[in-house]
Amino acid sequence: MAVAGAGRRHGRAFIGSFTTAGGLGVLTAALEEGTGALTALGALDGVANPSYLALAGDMLYAVSETDDGAVAAFRVTGDMPEPAGDPVPVDGSDPTHLTVFDGHVLTANYSSGSFSAVPVRPDGGLADKVSGVLAHQGSGPDTARQEAPHAHQVLPDPSGRRLLGVDLGTDSVRVYTLVDGAPVVHRETALRPGSGPRHLAFHPGGERAYVLNELAPTITVCGWDAAEGELRPLAETPVLPGTPDGDAYPSGIVVSPDGRFVWTATRGQDVLSVLSVDGGLTLVATVPCGGAWPRDLALHPSGRFLYAANERSGDVTWFAVDPETGIPRRSGSIAVPAASCVVFG
Repeated sequence: MAVAGAGRRHGRAFIGSFTTAGGLGVLTAALEEGTGALTALGALDGVANPSYLALAGDMLYAVSETDDGAVAAFRVTGDMPEPAGDPVPVDGSDPTHLTVFDGHVLTANYSSGSFSAVPVRPDGGLADKVSGVLAHQGSGPDTARQEAPHAHQVLPDPSGRRLLGVDLGTDSVRVYTLVDGAPVVHRETALRPGSGPRHLAFHPGGERAYVLNELAPTITVCGWDAAEGELRPLAETPVLPGTPDGDAYPSGIVVSPDGRFVWTATRGQDVLSVLSVDGGLTLVATVPCGGAWPRDLALHPSGRFLYAANERSGDVTWFAVDPETGIPRRSGSIAVPAASCVVFG
């Protein structure tokens, strides 16, 4: 099986969306390398709510964020991906994120507070059932949002030896290994109660991880020990100036390839934030996201362009990044109803 990122072409973007809110499914767009501009090519609507996508070689995988959650595989051989079998149930509710690791697709299942593993066949397609499900236990102080575990993200560490799972409901990040195709907890790191961690991103140096907190508009800077598989909270930095009015709801986080900048998206404020990496993190600026409710944020592999998937305004807006300041400048947008994520292939 091809590993994630191997042989990718950077002339395409794949955009997930919520079909129950008018989304088109998985939209494929042509990517102009010089300007970052996107042009729609077509969409596949055979999977309900493909809200998050992941690429591994010539395979594209999508969650189906529904009560009866599932994961689907597509083969990318030309301009448009083609279904590679039927969606496979993940035995969890509302999967919001997925990744490819050690011959499996892993999903983070928000409503059931669990992580599922589905084996990948040698041809890149999926086995017909999960090989393991790990259900979390616990809760947090926010009784409206943290009444139970809410798994929100799963991703490998830079060494490729461990998995990390972010749980908004339990204010924690769990470190996993796979044993006989089943996720097994190696360690659990507690974050500040009520912070509501949503997503994390690693510094390219591999020794820092930045955890974006949804219930407190902050980033928790953590040290990462790859040998021990240990995450250690070090400091917490706001992603918005002052004290925001109302609910902020930070969503996406990305780090520049050179490690100098971190960018986040915040839905309640409809802004992107720029933070400089200077040992810790310093908030530099915020800019409008170009639409409404930026559910996710993506960075082109070159580091030159940012993309905000603006769910409620129904568009993906792209920005050219100033290489000296890290500040993004709006360059254009494409209509994508109920947009939820962008990946490049």
